[in-house]
Amino acid sequence: MSSFTIPLDEGNRSVSVPVNSLSNLSKDDLLRFPAFQIWLSTLQRSLQRQHHPSHEFNHNPYVLRKINVQSVDYFKGGRLGFVKLNAEVSNGNAETLPGTVFLRGGSVGMLMILQPDDVPSSNEDEKRAILTIQPRVPAGSLAFPEIPAGMIDDSGTFAGAAAKEIEEETGLTIPQGELVDMTSLALQSISEPKDGESLQRAVYPSPGGSDEFIPLFLCQKRMARKEIESLQGRLTGLRQHGEKITLKIVPLKDLWKEALRDGKTLAAWALYNGLKQDGKI
Repeated sequence: MSSFTIPLDEGNRSVSVPVNSLSNLSKDDLLRFPAFQIWLSTLQRSLQRQHHPSHEFNHNPYVLRKINVQSVDYFKGGRLGFVKLNAEVSNGNAETLPGTVFLRGGSVGMLMILQPDDVPSSNEDEKRAILTIQPRVPAGSLAFPEIPAGMIDDSGTFAGAAAKEIEEETGLTIPQGELVDMTSLALQSISEPKDGESLQRAVYPSPGGSDEFIPLFLCQKRMARKEIESLQGRLTGLRQHGEKITLKIVPLKDLWKEALRDGKTLAAWALYNGLKQDGKI
């Protein structure tokens, strides 16, 4: 077990928040964990906003009282991978907010649309989408259909991470410049206050229990029809690291029902259709 405190800026004062861990997690390791850094700074910004007179909780603001780290998982090489914690957040009336958090950080998702180069680029009927079929033990599945996706590493850009995952999961090399960040593009049409919350420019698939955020990218590529057909059933992924991926090529118009159990696929589908309807892609 370990115990320590971390500094927190509440806007009008600085406080020390106690942290208790059931493991021997050190203060330095926790503060260096990118997922914890982003989560804490985001929460801190949201708590500070309560001091604005128009905020719903201004009369009795909530405060982060304590953090209890319940479990920690490490990746190979000793790098911190996942952290499960409970954040005790309450106000002066002892009213609490649910604070169980599974910290895993950001991921990227890619909607890859392929179109045969023997039809006009305006032909939507011939467009195909790439799905990956792979085991997802947390979902109890050995053949879960979804768009290509992967975790964001500690360095580089979201687009760089997306391009890397595309190559690993599909075998296709895509320059970063050909990727369109659909989440950022969609957010441009929303008027958000400058002093608003500092959420990521991404979708949050499970905000009731996890910090995970997913920027969704679009890649549209024209290829020879035979090349597209050759991708069907291809085995890909970093198989030496346990990735057992099979590619499935589906008509774009059927994407929503081919992978309806996957939230990021439905979000990417909705963003693509919404942005296309608005003439932004």
